[in-house]
Amino acid sequence: MINHEVRTYKSSEDLPREEQLAWKIAEVASDPVAVDADVTDMVINRIIDNASVAAASVRRGAPTHAREQAQTHPTKPGAPVFGLQLSERVSPEWAAWANGVAVRELDFHDTFLAKEYSHPGDNIPPILAVAQHAGIGGKDLINGIATGYEIQVDLAKGICLHEHKIDHVAHLGPSAAAGIGALLHLPTEVTFQAIQQALHVTTATRQSRKGEISTWKAHAPAFAGKMAVEAVDRAMRGEGAPSPIYEGEDGFIAWILSGPEARYTVPLPGQGEAKRAILDTYTKEHSAEYQAQALIDLARRMGAQIEDKSKIRKITIHTSHHTHNVIGTGANDPQKMDPKASRETLDHSIMYIFAVAMEDQGWHHEKSYAPERAGRPETVELWRKIVTTEDPEWTRRYHSTDPDEIAFGGRVVVEMEDGSVIEDQIAVADAHPHGARPFARANYVEKFRTLADGIVSDAEQDRFLDLAQNLENLGADDVAQLSFAVDGLEHTGSKGIF
Repeated sequence: MINHEVRTYKSSEDLPREEQLAWKIAEVASDPVAVDADVTDMVINRIIDNASVAAASVRRGAPTHAREQAQTHPTKPGAPVFGLQLSERVSPEWAAWANGVAVRELDFHDTFLAKEYSHPGDNIPPILAVAQHAGIGGKDLINGIATGYEIQVDLAKGICLHEHKIDHVAHLGPSAAAGIGALLHLPTEVTFQAIQQALHVTTATRQSRKGEISTWKAHAPAFAGKMAVEAVDRAMRGEGAPSPIYEGEDGFIAWILSGPEARYTVPLPGQGEAKRAILDTYTKEHSAEYQAQALIDLARRMGAQIEDKSKIRKITIHTSHHTHNVIGTGANDPQKMDPKASRETLDHSIMYIFAVAMEDQGWHHEKSYAPERAGRPETVELWRKIVTTEDPEWTRRYHSTDPDEIAFGGRVVVEMEDGSVIEDQIAVADAHPHGARPFARANYVEKFRTLADGIVSDAEQDRFLDLAQNLENLGADDVAQLSFAVDGLEHTGSKGIF
């Protein structure tokens, strides 16, 4: 990997494009280096993972509305939309939109946490949609997805967005544009312009994940993917972009991030170096914010030791700065303690999540968020006894790059009314690559079958899994079928402009 220093330049300094971050990203995308076998396997895993959570969410409101919007934009050859019959095709940017919402709706797919947060699986819907529309085979699709993951992970390692209250999808627009550029074997110049356009139009604030969290949380990455497809389309037609988008005097670093004096270091593969960043990412066993994954596992373990949870006086979760301030009591969001809060808000309340996981000895993507579950009196009582606090050591481990030190969990202290104390800790989720039960292909397949059960027919599940697991050998016609249909899928009949 090569570390690239990125800073603001005055217009009079005339920074050559070859020294601009967007150009260097585009060079990675246009590098024809082969994809390693273990990366190919993980790309397949994540395609299955995305389809799993899309199946589970396909009948929910946000994915349904996004799908209805997409249906008003039919195109040939086009791309399929999760849930619709495979013969129904829509324009690729709208397929990216609808499928992106379905994938993100339950907050149940993969994650990468570094200086910035990310869900790199959000790259798959736009890249796959373009491949299906453009008649691209499996090997090129794998390269495109591996590239999207590489760029998003590398940007997340080097540039923090959340400290400026910028949503993490600002890294997704450029990464998806780069992945599409790699997929289509576009010249560096074209991908360079698309990356800049994509960043420019996908920068938004983090209010979508603050306070009363709405369904826009699922739409935000889908919008970034849709914008990436459109940016590549414009760039292929010869349209340019604001440049230099990162380093310009009125650019991203100078006015959105830390200002003209700031310095960032972004690692990128060198020429001929394989794109392996997808192997640094990890998926979710539980449908909740990633920082909750390990704590759900710990709650199950600790809850089994306490027969009468009404005797608990207080629970303190000692954890990282991010967990405390984003999904803990450090966020100072009263909505996180409200039994009538939205599913999206409860998903970002570790107090609620820990209480339910303790009581139920598990976590379910629907039942655990049901209004009647959230409103259970004994749950509300336990929930409101839970507080979080930042522990500098857990914050340090959260940001560590050492696989043996990295931690997304915490230490939990349970104080009982009789004065006794129960204490335990966990570093990473059981399903994490360094956890007690790391996810492998069989787990991804099981996750798909579990979440698709009762929604996608067994025959359709088999057909999809057979295609996905043979991705490297698929021709364009088979890639075009890489979706699933749901029989009897109903729509709301809602009307907008389209």
